Amino acid sequence: MATKTKTVYFCGSCGYESPKWLGKCPACGEWNTFTEEKITVNKNSPHSPRAAKGNSPVKLSEIKTLDEPRINMPSTELNRVLGGGLVVGSLTLIGGEPGIGKSTLLLQNILSIRNKKILYVSGEESASQLKLRADRLGKISDNTYILCETRLEQIFTQIENIEPQIIVVDSIQTIASDQVESAAGSVSQVRECAAAFLRYAKESSVPVILVGHINKDGAIAGPKVLEHIVDTVLQFEGDRQYLYRILRAIKNRFGSTSEIGIYEMVQRGLREVKNPSEMLLSENRNEEMSGIAIGVTIEGARPFMVEVQSLVSTAAYGTPQRAVTGFDQRRLNMLLAVLEKRARFKLGQKDVFLNMAGGLKVVDPAIDMAVVAAIMSSNFDVTVSRKTAFIGEVGLSGEIRTVTRIEQRVAEAEKLGFETVVIPKGNLKGVKDKFSIEIIEVGKIEELLRYLFE
Repeated sequence: MATKTKTVYFCGSCGYESPKWLGKCPACGEWNTFTEEKITVNKNSPHSPRAAKGNSPVKLSEIKTLDEPRINMPSTELNRVLGGGLVVGSLTLIGGEPGIGKSTLLLQNILSIRNKKILYVSGEESASQLKLRADRLGKISDNTYILCETRLEQIFTQIENIEPQIIVVDSIQTIASDQVESAAGSVSQVRECAAAFLRYAKESSVPVILVGHINKDGAIAGPKVLEHIVDTVLQFEGDRQYLYRILRAIKNRFGSTSEIGIYEMVQRGLREVKNPSEMLLSENRNEEMSGIAIGVTIEGARPFMVEVQSLVSTAAYGTPQRAVTGFDQRRLNMLLAVLEKRARFKLGQKDVFLNMAGGLKVVDPAIDMAVVAAIMSSNFDVTVSRKTAFIGEVGLSGEIRTVTRIEQRVAEAEKLGFETVVIPKGNLKGVKDKFSIEIIEVGKIEELLRYLFE
């Protein structure tokens, strides 16, 4: 069969294909992302729809549904994010920044599985490096095989010889196929290798876990089609300056994407955090300190408490500073404008520093009320009770807006021993009697400040 080699250009951000180089991608709008690649096509390949026979259509009412068989992973946090375990025959992609702990998470789990034969394909580390990591984790398994290989065809040869029950590929960007002329990590190589592992997973019912790099924007590197091919996309994120890591599902065909898992990086690997609220609250809760308020946020489907710390001081150099850690600075500027316009507090000539304790990044608007309470507590140098939690979003007109999942948030505050919770007016709608915690309802920011400082 005659073949022909042609040159095409792929967008490195979204995988858009173009016959010529373009400065700006028409699909995703990114600049200078096109790379040149040579691909081989068959000139005489049959294009008729009758050339191949496929499956026959089946009535929807005649299709029988079965529960997907799952492999129980040793980590309960990982099981929760996966939706109950690793589905047999699934293709899972886990991404994260370099050094965040992706390989440690996977190696720690597969070394604890004793009843499955596992193949760990490493294209980045040597076998001795993986052995040193396993020794540090304190786990050695006789049913885990290490293969240091980057050629796709050689990997499948070893898969046929070993016949593993779970396959881990670290990472997909290092694997290259001899059938594609471009370099490893290119759009065509990543797409071809991922499709090959998908076909194998579906045909053999062996789950495959792929590790993926991420780009500077935090998205998984390579073509966007990579995320469409796989069944599950997990994101492992966190600040390397802190000990805590969050595992969240971006896509999951076999479960919910609203679950998260929280880990703590310790010397012997990753430790599961069962109660994230306690890790985000300082231990000296009985000390009287201004500029601190406790809010209730939700990550995925899990509510937990977060300590909001603020420092307000007179600007020493004329131009006031606005420094934020773990919170959106534009939202902080909005809250300061609301305080100045609606509550008549002059904060324009003062430095405002805001920090979310524990290194957590909070995007939940329900934390607004806690931010306002912390800022005003520091401004007046008056302590806010550490037994009081705040839940509510602040609007531009100064109103306290209702938030979602209010019952879960109030229940979390009650479980951790808080005595009072401040919520938006009418948010619970008559179900306050089911809680033993004291509930204070406020409708405007003036009511909140009157409750705190009068």
